[in-house]
Amino acid sequence: MKKRSGFTVMARLIGLVRPLTGFMVLAVVMGLTGHLLAAFITILGGYAVLLVLGYDVAFSLMAIFVCVAVFAVVRSVLRYAEQACNHFIAFKLLALIRDKVFRTLRILCPAKLEGRDKGDLISVITSDIELLEVFYAHTISPAAIAALFTVIMCLFIGSFHPALGILAFLAYFIVGIVIPFFTSKQSGEDGMMFRTRSGELSGFLLDSLRGLSETIQYGQGKERLARMNAKTDALSGDEERMKRTAGRNTAATNTVILLFDLGMLFLSAMLYQRGSVDFPGVLIPTIALFASFGPVIALANLGSTLQNTFAAGNRVLDLLDETPVVEEAFGKKEIRFTEASAENVTFSYGGEAVLDGVSLKIPKGSVTGIVGKSGSGKSTLLKLFMRFWDVQGGSVKISGTDVSKINTSNLRDMEGFMTQETHLFHDSIRNNLRIAKLDATDEEMIAACRKASIHDFIMGLPQGYDTLVGELGDTLSGGERQRLGLARAFLHDAPFLLLDEPTSNLDSLNEAVILKSLCEGREGRTVVLVSHRRSTMRIADTVYCVENGRMS
Repeated sequence: MKKRSGFTVMARLIGLVRPLTGFMVLAVVMGLTGHLLAAFITILGGYAVLLVLGYDVAFSLMAIFVCVAVFAVVRSVLRYAEQACNHFIAFKLLALIRDKVFRTLRILCPAKLEGRDKGDLISVITSDIELLEVFYAHTISPAAIAALFTVIMCLFIGSFHPALGILAFLAYFIVGIVIPFFTSKQSGEDGMMFRTRSGELSGFLLDSLRGLSETIQYGQGKERLARMNAKTDALSGDEERMKRTAGRNTAATNTVILLFDLGMLFLSAMLYQRGSVDFPGVLIPTIALFASFGPVIALANLGSTLQNTFAAGNRVLDLLDETPVVEEAFGKKEIRFTEASAENVTFSYGGEAVLDGVSLKIPKGSVTGIVGKSGSGKSTLLKLFMRFWDVQGGSVKISGTDVSKINTSNLRDMEGFMTQETHLFHDSIRNNLRIAKLDATDEEMIAACRKASIHDFIMGLPQGYDTLVGELGDTLSGGERQRLGLARAFLHDAPFLLLDEPTSNLDSLNEAVILKSLCEGREGRTVVLVSHRRSTMRIADTVYCVENGRMS
């Protein structure tokens, strides 16, 4: 994880506000006006006291009461409008950030996401992004409001005597800047530790739910629960430290405010004794300072909470700044599929060679089989044709063009890929199939499912194609999920079909039906079959064997 300073994270997050600058300015204007009205309600009360004591004041008691009533009503309206505007900005930006995150995930997938903790990733997408609402709704405009408010109030208080204005500035500066700064320093890495452990707990919980059957089967429930409790306790410890820091921050803020209020009273009284100010110069500045800490208190309260927010922002920025292993290609000339080939391909994972000098030719309309032991590189070769990774040596070509020189969208249209594990979304069978072709008609879906020998099973379900499958397809057997994966591949109707162990979970009867469908649909379609089963290879025109990363 890249470590960024709070200022760097804040600058990056503020940069995202540009499309909504007008709304942010409006929120600042309304918030500033509202705080000034709230402060001057109390200040006008001071002027009313002066009137009662017989001092000459520029406006009448009735005018003061009317202004107080109007200020109170307008203040409440502005406060609501400011919060509505800030939250509109926040939720709009959260939607934009989620859109950016999902676009990034699509680009990073699959190479950068393989082996990544899915629970931690879910934590970033959900809770970390949601936590940024604090920054956008309760930090940017309050900071701007506090700065402008400080200038105006210092000028107002300083109009009675410059020393009083300077004291007011020191009060605002210490409460709004110094205390939050030291609180943030005191928090240290607590915020980042909390967000990291929160993501780890989410990942552990998701993993535990997915493996619940195995946990029960092998009697590991107590051990799993103990580990979960340990992670929860560690997370609670981080939160306790953050709460303790927030409590000290609040205590320090209230103490400093009290000291400066007393300091304003003593300084103005001393100036009064020297004849530098009159009695209004004592009463009004003191009351004005008493009533004007609201905006800087809002900043002071952010000192501890922002550590958590910046930690969440740092995790989100880490994801957005990830560079993909494979850059998408675009702007190239569109091509049609005529044949495919691999020439002297070399590829390794983390320094461990998987493919070494592999070459093969796949003519149009052929069925090419690839066999070999687990880990020999068969699946990797298919992923290189899909350009999930770039080759490290040699070349992979479609229609005589290196796959890295083909528009990614063009490549995906030409290729259909079925992996060993078919992922099904928690949705209807119909919608799970339509992922392969969003505008597919019912007739096209039925035809694809017949080829995959799954149509009769679907029609036997209570709601047919509208039947919901469980999360990860856990309401279906492995063979049923696999046949739905094949149906997707058939529905996509790409001219180049890559099938990785397409019949591994099927009985011999269903395998025969599917292989027959592949044979009957060969016109205009080129198929690559990866399988351990010799029976699957009987339809192949050419069979290659991969052993220790080499082709024979």
